[in-house]
Amino acid sequence: MLNSQLLKIVENFGSPVYVYDAEKIAFQYKRLTDAFKEVKHLKINYAVKALSNISVLKYFHTLGAGIDTVSIQEVQLGLAAGFLPEQIIFTPNGVSLSEIEEATKLGVQINIDNLSILEQFGTKHPNIPVCIRINPHVMAGGNSNISVGHIDSKFGISIHQIPHLLRIVENTKMTINGIHMHTGSDILDIDVFLYASEILFETAKQFKNLEFIDFGSGFKVPYKIGDIETNIEELGKKLSEKFNSFCKEYGKDLTLAFEPGKFLVSEAGNFLTHVNAVKQTTSTVFAQVDSGFNHLIRPMLYGSHHDIINISNPQGRERFYTVVGYICETDTFGNNRRINEINEGDVLCFKNAGAYCFSMASNYNSRFRPAEILWHNKKAHLIRQRESFEDILKNQIEIDFKSKKDKVLVCLLYTSPSPRD
Repeated sequence: MLNSQLLKIVENFGSPVYVYDAEKIAFQYKRLTDAFKEVKHLKINYAVKALSNISVLKYFHTLGAGIDTVSIQEVQLGLAAGFLPEQIIFTPNGVSLSEIEEATKLGVQINIDNLSILEQFGTKHPNIPVCIRINPHVMAGGNSNISVGHIDSKFGISIHQIPHLLRIVENTKMTINGIHMHTGSDILDIDVFLYASEILFETAKQFKNLEFIDFGSGFKVPYKIGDIETNIEELGKKLSEKFNSFCKEYGKDLTLAFEPGKFLVSEAGNFLTHVNAVKQTTSTVFAQVDSGFNHLIRPMLYGSHHDIINISNPQGRERFYTVVGYICETDTFGNNRRINEINEGDVLCFKNAGAYCFSMASNYNSRFRPAEILWHNKKAHLIRQRESFEDILKNQIEIDFKSKKDKVLVCLLYTSPSPRD
């Protein structure tokens, strides 16, 4: 998108505001499907948690995607967006059996990562096919917060527990129709991914009624110019060969599934803010914007990098700024960044703001969550209104501390004789 288009959006819809480029989403989707074109049956299940706006989900539906969900609410959101139950996989963690059963009633594919829950579910519902999430004990991902396939992770059933898992399947007579893994996010080394795939293939051989193998996702996207990213084309070529070879050995053409989130929407997102003030101290020049980690928590939570561009003054002299928010805590977006000269009222654009940004926003400090815009067919479509004060009060229940009953009680307290009387 052009800076002029982004500035026009701020002019029309105010700030802060999230803007998503539908064309970039479609480009990333096609790039992924093209990388695995040698696979006979491919299924891309978009990870709803990355960006859950219903209009974005509807757009993915037009592209031919399914969706990966992690809560019953995401399942319901997917159904509301027009996805059929068979296009939805439910991959929760740490939820109750009742929530899994609720998803089952909606007809979606169930994915279980807990031996206890698996045994309970298989005992009560032996005729409902289930996918199982395996922990391959492979350390992968950009940092410890987003690495989920290692031995100490809460996610998945350990590969060392496969004998126990097989015993549960045999005793309950349940059917396992899918095998799944997810090792982490921001994976750079495709050899690590391929190594984990070998573990998954060996595990899959022990189940005779499989319909699909889900390799999760975790593909890294570039966060700045020159940044490294997952070579999706090379991964597609190498993993496709391994997968097709496995299917031949297995005796059946299975579906190869992925559940990308960040790869599909991260680069499509721009977060636009106004500069409230430029503050110079003895050591630092701060650019203070009309947002904070209540809207974009990733830099503070993960230490993630987002390029910050002054789209109001793109040709200005570069200076060093520390960009911070208006939250009454330390909420730093970027330290000592070289940015074109910033003045109060300028619009700063945070890049790579499509994934895990708005979806992790909150009302901390009683601030409103921002509006969302989908740029589609060269037009800005408002897909979420900016919150208002009424939204802050919604669902809160006020207590009237000045009711008649309370007044009588207060009066009695004041008129009661003291023990000395």
